Amino acid sequence: ELLAFATSAIREAVNSNEVIDHVNRECGIDLQVLSGEEEARFTFLAARRWLGWSAGDLLVLDIGGGSLEIARGAEEVASFTTSVMLGAGRLTRSYLENDPFSEKSLKRLTNHIEETLIPLQDSLSNFKNGLAVGTSKTFRTLEKLCAEFLSKKQGGITRDSINEIAVGLSKMSVKERKNLPGISETRANQIVAGAFVARQIMNQFDINLIHTCPWALREGIVLRRMDWLS
Repeated sequence: ELLAFATSAIREAVNSNEVIDHVNRECGIDLQVLSGEEEARFTFLAARRWLGWSAGDLLVLDIGGGSLEIARGAEEVASFTTSVMLGAGRLTRSYLENDPFSEKSLKRLTNHIEETLIPLQDSLSNFKNGLAVGTSKTFRTLEKLCAEFLSKKQGGITRDSINEIAVGLSKMSVKERKNLPGISETRANQIVAGAFVARQIMNQFDINLIHTCPWALREGIVLRRMDWLS
């Protein structure tokens, strides 16, 4: 069985209906578009199943190319979900200039991320004793960089380490970032924006440690499908 879903890029495209109709017609599939909150719910489900009930109050973060999904809850279904336009690819195209990126453009990026997260303060500011988890490639790459360059034996991303990594990455050229472990040519350009989003989340919501989870949106969709079939 093929489950085909589109996310932020198609969701926000001005010609999304044309694209979906074309793909469905040419490929013979039923391509569905997920809302940002649906993305957050599926990703939360995947993280909850991976980590188990013992994880307690769970905060799940997913930095994609077009959007940032956030979900929180103490049960299997998230009690809070949201999606904001803080994807690493989107922010890179909209805010970052020159190579290495200019201090002026980095400041504009930081201000934009901070302002976008302010409305979430009430829902996330009291997250103290739970478990924060990052899913997908951006967080896994940042964790690897923290371990590689800062000798962090503890798994996950600490607030001190993301502050240091974000600054270090922002001072490098694209060519220099391409040579870092675990960074592809495509991701070398947008990992800085991803690091700045992760850094601002941790600083703004007083999160000291973000673990990573290998399951994310795809696994959440499959799990929900399996639940439905059973």
